[in-house]
Amino acid sequence: MSRNELDARAVAYFDIMEQIDALTVEAEAIKDELKTVMVDSTTEELNGTGWRATWHNTTTTRFDSKAFKAAHADLYAAFSIKSTGTRFTMNRLTA
Repeated sequence: MSRNELDARAVAYFDIMEQIDALTVEAEAIKDELKTVMVDSTTEELNGTGWRATWHNTTTTRFDSKAFKAAHADLYAAFSIKSTGTRFTMNRLTA
């Protein structure tokens, strides 16, 4: 790919990412509207034509690896597995 083609693809990438960000904001606003309706209606479920929305409390139990490492560093080290991967980042540079 030529430099001009690479630049065009990068610009397209950034434009698409901006569209995704804007659509994410719009989707969150719609979701918040639906949650407001649920709160006002004191319901945990809404139904429509071809869709259902639920919103309720859940309880999750997660392992606190930071606290475990502080309390049992030897066990943490014995059972830790390191992995190596790759990371792609792309940032728009401003002049």
